[in-house]
Amino acid sequence: MAQHGYETGRLNLPFVGISTFGKRPYVADWTKIEADVAVMGAPFDFGTQFRAGARFGPRAVREASTLFSFGHAGAYDHEDDATYLPESVRIVDIGDADIVHTDTEASHANIEAGVRAMLKAGALPVVIGGDHSINIPCIRAFDDQGPIHILQIDAHLDFVDVRHGVRHGHGNPMRRAAEKDYVEGITALGIRNVSSTAKDGYEAARAMGDDILSVRQVRRLGTEGVLARLPEGARIYVTIDIDGFCPSIAPGTGTPSHGGFLYYEVLEILQGVARRHEVVGIDLVEVAPDYDPSGATQILAAQVLLNFLGFIFHARSTREG
Repeated sequence: MAQHGYETGRLNLPFVGISTFGKRPYVADWTKIEADVAVMGAPFDFGTQFRAGARFGPRAVREASTLFSFGHAGAYDHEDDATYLPESVRIVDIGDADIVHTDTEASHANIEAGVRAMLKAGALPVVIGGDHSINIPCIRAFDDQGPIHILQIDAHLDFVDVRHGVRHGHGNPMRRAAEKDYVEGITALGIRNVSSTAKDGYEAARAMGDDILSVRQVRRLGTEGVLARLPEGARIYVTIDIDGFCPSIAPGTGTPSHGGFLYYEVLEILQGVARRHEVVGIDLVEVAPDYDPSGATQILAAQVLLNFLGFIFHARSTREG
């Protein structure tokens, strides 16, 4: 292939090639994951109570993530004077968990198998949903990983116990998590307005170790005040519902709730968590791209994930150095 100028190889612009997450290598064989980070899609939205469509979230977030694929040199941030996600941080995309239409339990089992494979390989699992019920199999997969604390960023508490026999819908995941003996607590940020959880659910959540803060309460506390509420030394699993953000910047979701977080409010909390804690897993859920023709919601999701991963591995290298 003819080259122009002194540069060689491919420019590999965002709109060229296959849309793996961050344009990182695809690993189809889950027994051969060799990476620091493994990304999996969980395109399941049968737990949704209102607008469906989050099954298309993984594809949309992957495509959006190509915008932030700067090759092997990493991404330099002049504010922090740091280069995030250099080539030394190995990220792979392992594709999607298989989804069996209308079968929640089979679909969740396939998601759980993927997370277990990532953990067995020693990779940080990152799961892109899908509705928030996909957190249930993600947390199940941590049953042999030691104690964890969950940081939830969300508009809704998701602490419904059972409703008309449903235990594994997208209103249930934090209740199911709190029942696990290895989940030592939950910090829920952004909970606001009318929620899917009734008053008794809030009472049960607090009794089971859930620290609940609205957007306004988080703003009053500030980033440092919020970080101080996380247990010192806790190993953190982060679950991000995109409706935790204000629909003015993230309208592409099934259950939008006005008054949500803006970008830097969440980013600064995640950066603080990465500096102070070991992050053991991440899921980002409820991106339903058909409700946002601009594509801004999935761009936000990809940007948050890539920045958070950058913070995590920069903090690791600083601690190890």
